[in-house]
Amino acid sequence: MIDGCGRTIDYLRLSVTELCNLRCVYCMPPEGICKRRHAEICSLEELEELAAACVELGVRKLRLTGGEPLVRKGILTLVERLAALPGLEELTMTTNGTLLPELAAPLRAAGLDRLNVSLDTLDPARYRALTRGGELDRVLAGLAAAEAAGFSDLRLNAVLLRGVNEGELGALARLAREHPWSVRFIERMPIGPAAGLGFLPASRVLEAVPELREQEAERGERGGGVARLYAAPGWAGTVGLITPMSCDFCGACSRIRITADGKLKLCLHSPEEIPLRGLRGAALRETVLAAVRRKPARHRLESAPSQSKRIMYEIGG
Repeated sequence: MIDGCGRTIDYLRLSVTELCNLRCVYCMPPEGICKRRHAEICSLEELEELAAACVELGVRKLRLTGGEPLVRKGILTLVERLAALPGLEELTMTTNGTLLPELAAPLRAAGLDRLNVSLDTLDPARYRALTRGGELDRVLAGLAAAEAAGFSDLRLNAVLLRGVNEGELGALARLAREHPWSVRFIERMPIGPAAGLGFLPASRVLEAVPELREQEAERGERGGGVARLYAAPGWAGTVGLITPMSCDFCGACSRIRITADGKLKLCLHSPEEIPLRGLRGAALRETVLAAVRRKPARHRLESAPSQSKRIMYEIGG
């Protein structure tokens, strides 16, 4: 698929649920969310059909998101079916990691290639506050289970929050000194509850860890990689900086998103949503192709908040 800017679109983020077992302050409202009726959310069969159509059109990398994808009933079955799609080269998942102690090995056996695990702090009390009740030990146990299951390219995602975790940048980054992980720091974007939180530029990581040196390319990443990678002598892993605010990467964007209720989003921050549920075969493929041609050239976060009609748990992280 080629969009109107000449970009190759080969990366789909597919949300499988809006539900989550945590309530992170930058993602969900403090009161939690209203659970939708089952009929409002795509079935496993619909999710597979939407993904298959996109793969037929040229998607080569598929990431499962949420909410928390591991709370979705039947997630292992869905992973197994998606992993078998002809033409798909990489199947990944973003998770908060709390259910990985039990599910890492079954996910690997079902065909999942890689995991991104959210981890914004190494302080148990701060983790509990940021997630409104989560337990850091569960995430750490999940990382150990993922390594034991054979996930060799683990990536940790930390959202940069001024006044919250800026004192931990060095400690988080140095996880990559002892482990063959990529610790990725993501600039906070003004969308939903996150708009009210303090912004911290990714450059602060380099100030906190001056021994880091930029690498040429993201290890193991296909087209569409957005992290600038850094490492230091003797480190087992890498540090990645993802800078949607201070240095956007829209010109190389290769992704589209489908929400758990079957809406195609061409840009995280665009208000446009294209309904896909109910479409089949050629009609589904033609709708996706026509929409991709209208993919926005870039966001405007430097001058205005996100124009998205949804917040992150409703879109997919």
